[in-house]
Amino acid sequence: MTEALFRDDAYLSTVEATVTGLRDDGGIVLDRTVFYATSGGQPGDTGHFERADGTLIKIDATITGETKADIVHLPEAGQPAPAIGETLVLHIDWKRRYKLMRMHTACHILSVVLPYPITGAAVGEDESRVDFDLSEASADKTELTDKMMAIVTANHPIFTRWITDAELDANPGLVKSANVKPPRGLGRIRLVCIGEDGAVDTQPCGGTHVSETQEVGDIHIGKIEKKGKENRRFRIRFGAPPA
Repeated sequence: MTEALFRDDAYLSTVEATVTGLRDDGGIVLDRTVFYATSGGQPGDTGHFERADGTLIKIDATITGETKADIVHLPEAGQPAPAIGETLVLHIDWKRRYKLMRMHTACHILSVVLPYPITGAAVGEDESRVDFDLSEASADKTELTDKMMAIVTANHPIFTRWITDAELDANPGLVKSANVKPPRGLGRIRLVCIGEDGAVDTQPCGGTHVSETQEVGDIHIGKIEKKGKENRRFRIRFGAPPA
């Protein structure tokens, strides 16, 4: 099991770690990492590892292994392989990660202004999408953008807390996804909360987010698409809406 440092501190961009395993596909397993592994619609981190002699191992993707607790770092083709037991300094591509943190937070904000079951989501560096079980096609891009930006500019705090599996079972309304359940097996569930005491939003999520809504910056709904009889796709983009 790899200690996932990003779960408690999404702003930690570098750390020392020890190689604990090497896979046949070149994947590197460490005792701990700041690299987020692809999950929940958020892409895995990229970046590089620095060896003691100064050479670099460029990381092209981060994925989970046999379980969510196993994090595997996939090097670019042609990179040198470290040795088991070797100490490396990890560096994520912070510029990319921070954009994903802002975008993932924006997705949570959209789920506040559109309180419907989520049927799918994908977080991107410049555009994200969230799909809702929503039969009505009357959603207005300008109105939704204004509501989202009101939450952004209010600068609500964002924090995480943990509950037990039993506590989640007792509060099923916390789960917004219609078809994907929070990962279990650790005996506890991570909640991402927006607002004092989570008053704006509280939902299970394992991704990375900013620490206050103002950090999201300008966002807008760029497009609303009909995807089936009762499915609507909302695309979030950075920047103010086009004039």
